[in-house]
Amino acid sequence: MEKGFSKFEYYLTRLEQLLSQAENASSASEFLYANDARTNLFMLEGLSRIYAYVFGNKLFIKLRDHFKLLEDALGYIDYYDSFAKEFKANPHTPITVTAYLRTKMVEKKDTFQQILLKKKWIGKKNFRLNKIRRKLKKVSWQSEKFDIQGLESFYHDSIDDTNVLALETAKGFTELEDEVHEMRRRLRWLSIYPRAMQGAIQLHDNPEQAHQMEQYLVPEIINSPFNKMPEIGDNLYLLLHNKNNFFALSWMISELGKLKDEGLKIYALSEALKVTEEKDTPWATKLALELLLLPPDAMNNILQRASAVAAPYFNGGYLSNLVYGISKNS
Repeated sequence: MEKGFSKFEYYLTRLEQLLSQAENASSASEFLYANDARTNLFMLEGLSRIYAYVFGNKLFIKLRDHFKLLEDALGYIDYYDSFAKEFKANPHTPITVTAYLRTKMVEKKDTFQQILLKKKWIGKKNFRLNKIRRKLKKVSWQSEKFDIQGLESFYHDSIDDTNVLALETAKGFTELEDEVHEMRRRLRWLSIYPRAMQGAIQLHDNPEQAHQMEQYLVPEIINSPFNKMPEIGDNLYLLLHNKNNFFALSWMISELGKLKDEGLKIYALSEALKVTEEKDTPWATKLALELLLLPPDAMNNILQRASAVAAPYFNGGYLSNLVYGISKNS
């Protein structure tokens, strides 16, 4: 079995098992959400992104879009479910807010269920997975070395694109979604690809740089199971990342994620208040901040803190030096 195809097949099989179980559940969308189908979709989307670049094949762009549609749908469910639970635990939050968020979560689950049926992932004519496999088997897969060389170029180009965004926002973030969240998305994908590639990406020790990066090398990052690379297995060629730079990447993702969540909490509460109280956005935002015991300039403060986190990271060139190079597994 070609190495590229086998990487897809690994996660397709896992997704297939979940879809099969979901067919027998009272709600397929509920089952897939509760059993973390989103992780497998992230991996498949990641592989599609990589091989779309390596091969320049429209098939992988279509696959990326298929997986992303499902992953996004699960993301919307998680968004409303998470904030519904969080606000329910807050005694200052009106009960109408929690009710609204729960209603939105149910709506998003229904939407996800409809996508699963419409796109033939489940149901009597659930041919989507088989169709994907047939298409993948027809790909003119290349050597493992070719794949890894393409992966290295893909990383460099992805890093260059992220650095462009960093330059565009060098004077400070002004938007949560289009800048802070987008920056985190790009960085997060760079950390997802190693797991998607199932051992073909490993870490290279670079202790000589540790003293420059102490703020990023904290125990919760170094010891995180998410920062342990998959076993090398039978991969003959490896793409190596500088270990400390990878830890710094993970730290950045974590810190921007915390700030992004602070901002999204304001947005979610404001949205709920605007709808349930039938008021305009400024009024809803003002009340949301009061209920969260935050000052009027809370969002600007979040953006400033995100800028303060990003500036030394990008100015230090830590992302640019993430990739060490290619190695042959002897």
